[in-house]
Amino acid sequence: MLTVPKVSNFTDFIKYISLRNASNIKYDLDRINLILAKMGHPEMRLRGLHVAGTNGKGSTSAMLESICLSHNWNTGLNTSPHLVDYRERFRINGKNITARELMKIYNLWSNLFEETEASFFEITTAIAFYYFNAKNLHTSIFEVGLGGRLDATNPFNATVSIITSISIDHPKTLGDTIEKIAYEKAGIIKGNVPLVLGKLSNTAFDVISKVAYSKSAPLYYIESDFNTERVRFDQAVTTFDYINKNRDISLPKRIANIKTNLVGKHQAHNAALAITGYALYCNSLKIKPDPEAIRYGLRNVTWLGRMQTIRKQPLTILDCAHNEEGIENLVKNLQQIFPNKRFRLVIAILRDKSFEKMILHLGAIAKKLYISKNNSDRAADIEEQVEIAKKYGIEYSAESDINTSLNNATKESSDDDIIIVTGSIYTVSEIVAQLGKKRTWH
Repeated sequence: MLTVPKVSNFTDFIKYISLRNASNIKYDLDRINLILAKMGHPEMRLRGLHVAGTNGKGSTSAMLESICLSHNWNTGLNTSPHLVDYRERFRINGKNITARELMKIYNLWSNLFEETEASFFEITTAIAFYYFNAKNLHTSIFEVGLGGRLDATNPFNATVSIITSISIDHPKTLGDTIEKIAYEKAGIIKGNVPLVLGKLSNTAFDVISKVAYSKSAPLYYIESDFNTERVRFDQAVTTFDYINKNRDISLPKRIANIKTNLVGKHQAHNAALAITGYALYCNSLKIKPDPEAIRYGLRNVTWLGRMQTIRKQPLTILDCAHNEEGIENLVKNLQQIFPNKRFRLVIAILRDKSFEKMILHLGAIAKKLYISKNNSDRAADIEEQVEIAKKYGIEYSAESDINTSLNNATKESSDDDIIIVTGSIYTVSEIVAQLGKKRTWH
């Protein structure tokens, strides 16, 4: 007889599910499909938007959520990883699932999870499908966890698909070429379901467009069908014009001076994807998209850890850039907002990233690096990061604890210095968790 481990409360649940994070991962859809079938296929009774991409998929998903909520649509958002609290992965109308609701769903299906030997992500995704369906949502938004083709979110019955960007990331799992990674991302494309594409290399575009054509999925590309113009940003807001070049996108040809509280040129790009995805979704619902809902939604996005200011003197900013492309975007944004400035950079990077290139990019704007190691089991060793700093002659110090590194950077700073904490979502998570305990951040 099957023995299900006793999980009596939320704390026990987190400890238990965390043990399944790496021990039983299988990159196929067999288990999640079996789980969902035994649940009665909740994923097939949902509608909404499915978002994949190397970078930008979390921000784009949060923007979509905010636009939908500006309509007062009952909206669910499933994202990963979480920043501080596991419950962030299940958000309805901007609020996390309660521990009680989460435990109720888990206990209802715990036998099934044990029978199938489900992984951390499969359990999490199955709970999201079940929860969103039980709440009879108007709209669901799912962010892909890893890749797309074999991701546990892929059974989602999406109304619109979005692929934000494609670059080298997770090469051991997704492949070590742009072609291979593009093929994995293209796995979310569904037959006859509109696909919105961010700016891609020619190689990635060729792979994606061929898959879209084979599935009769209408394709909307950021350069040919829509775009942004007059992008400008400061420390608090990004402003841009949205340009509509395709009559199938039921919006004016130009929506001027849109503002979003997510900062950077790349966030204008993400916003354009969200706007287009929203408009195509409205088409499927046979309603007219509302430019004012777009304006209000983008101005009020809730998405922590993206160019987030936590202290004004010295100015301290958190950013979840976690791979080479993300770090390049961060560096460009910082150089535009703070020209000719050098920064105190608190960093901790994962070992499966191109961390030498990431540190080299950061070194170009660094007054000093404060190197540390986050709590992820994928964290790069401090010694590895230090060797790179030495190799390129970048001034550095090293501490085993991220919060200690931040404290040291703060102590060494004058009021006009700027501190940036970056390198990984896990790195930012530890700072946010600590500041939350102190209740000093704003």
